[in-house]
Amino acid sequence: MSTRTHEHMTDKFIFRFVTGISIFVFLVVVILNRKIIPVTIETPSFVYFLPKLNAIINGLCSILLLLSLNQIRKKNISAHKKLNIATFILSSVFLVSYILFHYFVKETTYGGTGVMRYVYYTILITHIILAAGVLPLILLSFYRGLQMQVEKHKKLVRFAFPIWLYVTVTGVIVYLMISPYYTF
Repeated sequence: MSTRTHEHMTDKFIFRFVTGISIFVFLVVVILNRKIIPVTIETPSFVYFLPKLNAIINGLCSILLLLSLNQIRKKNISAHKKLNIATFILSSVFLVSYILFHYFVKETTYGGTGVMRYVYYTILITHIILAAGVLPLILLSFYRGLQMQVEKHKKLVRFAFPIWLYVTVTGVIVYLMISPYYTF
C-alpha cells in the first residue's frame, strides 16, 4: 500500500471519527437540555458549583488560546502545542461538567428585561450555534497539528480559532448574565 493511499485511509477514518464524536456530543447535549432522560438520583451538592467552574474554565481557555496564538507567532511550536493540549483538556473537562450540570438541574430562565434581554439572547444563541459547530473544526485542526500537517492545520485554524475563542469568551459572558437568576 502506498503512503498516499495509507494517508487517505487514515484521513477518512479520522474524518468519520470526528463526525461521530461531534454528532454524539451534540445529541447528548440536546437530550439533556430536553430532559429526555429522567433524573433518578438526588442531585449531588457539587453540581451547583459547576456553572461557576464552567465560567472559570471558559475564561482560562480564552487566555490559553490567546497565549497559544502568541507562541505560534513567535514560532515557538512546542509551547503552542502544549498550550493547545492544555486548552483541549480543559475544554473536555468543561464538556463533562456542562453535561453533568444539565443532567441534574433544570434550565434557568434569563430574568433581564428591555435591551439587555435581546443582548443576552443574541449572545446565547450565537454561543450555542458556534459551540455546536466548532467541535469538529477543533478536533480536525488538533489532529492536523499533532500530525505536523502544518498547511492543513493552518487552513482549519483560520476558522476554528476565532470561533473557539468567541465561544469561550461568550461562555463567561452568558454565565455572568444568567447567574443572578439561578434559584439554587
